[in-house]
Amino acid sequence: MTKNHHKLIILGSGPAGCTAAIYAARAGLKPLLIRGLEPGGQLTITTDVDNYPGYENTIQGPWLMEQMEKQALSVGTQLISGTVIKCDLTKNPIMLELDNGENYFADSCIIATGASARWLNIPSETKYRGFGVSACATCDGFFYRNKEVMVVGGGNTAVEEALFLTNFASKVTLVHRRSELRAEKILQERLFKNEKISIIWDHVLEEVLGTDSPLVVNKAILKSTKNDKNMEIDISGIFIAIGHDPNTKLFVNQLNMDEENYIITANDSTKTNIEGVYAAGDVQDKIYRQAVTAAGHGCMAALEAEKYLSLKDKSL
Repeated sequence: MTKNHHKLIILGSGPAGCTAAIYAARAGLKPLLIRGLEPGGQLTITTDVDNYPGYENTIQGPWLMEQMEKQALSVGTQLISGTVIKCDLTKNPIMLELDNGENYFADSCIIATGASARWLNIPSETKYRGFGVSACATCDGFFYRNKEVMVVGGGNTAVEEALFLTNFASKVTLVHRRSELRAEKILQERLFKNEKISIIWDHVLEEVLGTDSPLVVNKAILKSTKNDKNMEIDISGIFIAIGHDPNTKLFVNQLNMDEENYIITANDSTKTNIEGVYAAGDVQDKIYRQAVTAAGHGCMAALEAEKYLSLKDKSL
C-alpha cells in the first residue's frame, strides 16, 4: 500500500470536520483529519456560545472545539496538524500535498474547510473581536438584549443582520460607506420601516473604543467618506457584515462552484461533482452558517462517504 494512504481524509477541524470524523471513525473507516490553517474553525474566535444543543449554560467556543477534537480522537480518528497546499481530486487515489512537503492519498475525501468572515482589518477591530466586535448576529445577538448596537455594511448580509438584531437590541445603527444600499429592494423596505433601525450614510468605521479590563466595547469612531470628518457614538456591540469568503481556492477548476466560490453539492446531499468527494459545512452553506448545521452536514458527509467506500470495496 502507498505510504500515507487512507480510506478517508477529512480537511478541516471545525464542527463539520470533527463531526464527520466522529461518524466515520465509528463506522470503522479510521479517518485522517487534517486540522488546517485555523484549527477548530470560526468557533475558536467566538467566546460565549449558548445556542449549541446540549449545554444548559453558556460555553466557550474554543472549549467546544477542543471537546469535539477529543471525541473524534477517542473513537479512532487520526489527527494531524498541517495545511493542504495542493491537491488532485481527480486522481485515484486522491492526492493531497501538505505544507510540510509530505503527500497523502485517499480513496475518499470530505472537504470541511469552512469560510472566513471578511473583516475591516483595523487594529482596534482585531483587539475587540469576540469582546464586542462580531461577524455573526445570529451567533451573538442574544448578548445585546436592550443594548445599542451597530452593523457595518450595505448588502443583503448587513440588512438581514440589522433586522435580526432588532429582536434583542434597543437600537440598531446601520453604517454604510455609500449613500444607498446594495441590498435587495424588499430587504431595504423592511429596514426603512423598522423604527428600531437608524442609518448613517457615507461613513466608515474608523476605530473601536472600549475598556481593557475587562475587554468591553463602548464607543465607535466613524469617518465620513465625503469630508474625512470624524464622529463618535456610544455603542455596546459592533457587527461587521461585509460578507464571507469560502476557503475553496485550493479546489478551483476541480469542483463545481457558484459565483461566490461556494462548493455546489447535489440536492439533499454533500456529494460534489467528483465521485467520492464530499463538501460539508460553511464551505458549501452560505445561508445558515451555524455550528449546528455544519455538524449536521459533517454527519451527512461521513454517512455518504461510508456508503461510497462500502460499495467500492464490494466491487473490487
